[in-house]
Amino acid sequence: MAPTAKIKVLIIDDHPLFRQGIRWSLEDADDMEVVGEAENGQEAIKLTEKLSPDVVLVDINLPGLNGLEVARVIKRRDPRIGIIVLSVYEDDDQLFQAIKVGAAAYSSKDVNPEKLLFYIRSVSTGHYLINDAVLAKPNVATRVLHQFRELAATEDEQTSALFAPLTSREIEILDCIARGLSNKEIANELNISGQTVKNHITSILSKLQVNDRTMAVIYAIKKGWIRYGYQDPHEKRQGETP
Repeated sequence: MAPTAKIKVLIIDDHPLFRQGIRWSLEDADDMEVVGEAENGQEAIKLTEKLSPDVVLVDINLPGLNGLEVARVIKRRDPRIGIIVLSVYEDDDQLFQAIKVGAAAYSSKDVNPEKLLFYIRSVSTGHYLINDAVLAKPNVATRVLHQFRELAATEDEQTSALFAPLTSREIEILDCIARGLSNKEIANELNISGQTVKNHITSILSKLQVNDRTMAVIYAIKKGWIRYGYQDPHEKRQGETP
C-alpha cells in the first residue's frame, strides 16, 4: 500500500520565532510537512505558486500586503488551498473580513498545538471551521447574512424563484439556522428531537451539495427560499407570552 501523502503546510509570519514555534509544533505530526516559510505577503504569494501547499497559515498583520489581502489572492489563484488566518487577538471585524476573503479558519495566535493540528487536518479535507465561529457570534452572523441578502437582491427573479429541492421542514430548519439557533434550540422550537435536527441538516447539506450549515443558509438566501433576519433565540417574539 502506497504511503498517504502528507499535508503540505506553508507558514506566513513576519516573526521568525513564531514561525519556528509552529514548525516545532508540526514536526511530530507524521501526516504533515512544513514546505516553506514566508515573512511578507509578496514572498508568500510567490512561494504558494511554487510549492502548492494544501494549507496556508497566515498572520493577519503582515507588513505591507496584510494577511487578508494575501489570503484573497491565494484563494483566487488556487481555491483548493485551505487558509487559516491567525491574529494576536480574536476580533469580530477580523472574523467577518476573514470569511469574506475565503479563509477556512480563524484563530488567535495563542492557540495550543493540539488545536492547531486539528485545524490543519480539518481544513486540509475541505472543512470550513470559520463558519462555526461565525454562527457562534450573532453580530458577525448578522453582518454575513445581510451581505448575502444584498447579493440575493441583485439576482434575476427567475433564478431566485427556482423550486427548492427541500421539504417544508428542512426550510424551517434552515430559517432557524439563519436566525442563529443552535441544534438544541431548533429542536425545542420545532418540538422534535436533537437527532432529528441532525438528520435533517445532513439531508440539507447533501441535497444542496454544500459542506456546512452556513453555506446552506447562504445558498438558501441567494435562492430566496428564506428571507428572515437574524433574531436572538432568547428575544421574545411577537405574540409570545413571557
